Amino acid sequence: MNYLVATVKSWNIDAYEKYTPQLDGDWFLVSNNEELTMECVKEINPRYIFFPHWSWIVPSEITDNYECVCFHMTDLPYGRGGSPLQNLIIRGHKETQITALKMTPELDAGDIYQQEPLELSGSAQEIFTTAASKIYKVVQEIIQNNPTPESQVGDVTLFERRVSEQSEIPKGLSIGVIYDYIRMLDAETYPRAYIDYGGVRLLFDRATLIKGKLTARVEIEKVDHE
Repeated sequence: MNYLVATVKSWNIDAYEKYTPQLDGDWFLVSNNEELTMECVKEINPRYIFFPHWSWIVPSEITDNYECVCFHMTDLPYGRGGSPLQNLIIRGHKETQITALKMTPELDAGDIYQQEPLELSGSAQEIFTTAASKIYKVVQEIIQNNPTPESQVGDVTLFERRVSEQSEIPKGLSIGVIYDYIRMLDAETYPRAYIDYGGVRLLFDRATLIKGKLTARVEIEKVDHE
């Protein structure tokens, strides 16, 4: 049996390389949008296509002809939409569910195969890395049991995708919330939390909060105003 994984983030690629050799079947990886073509998929002819993280719309000819499973970091239908990790942390959530669902034309609205709990402690990079390993636990159970996904139940809550301008740390926050702002953006490819001050930008990462004291690494760069 063949299986295909489509993902772009380094932590998910690392997890693919670590866990798929332990799974049944033959596994194939696509890590570039241009590679995910109908011709490629036909040649592999996968039982499932798994999308641990994918930033593009998958062509309907693929989703209509193959069972496509995507993963979302909320307890759906709560938190449909973009930037789930950041939206969860900024709302004060300490834990969530990784939801494996069937990919459909409506974003994050497909039937659910399975969920796996996930704590939201540490940096975004650490959370994503933990999530990547948990995803393969779910993948293993899906390929072994071939479950029938079930409809989402409950009220729909939508998250808006965050933009880089929202990475500026607002004034008047408590130390704990500032810590959350820094850590929720501390991952590869994400715009770091920052403060503009006197013509320079202070960018923060590697935050720790111990006994009410916040420490973080700061990088300072000049801000050019047009």
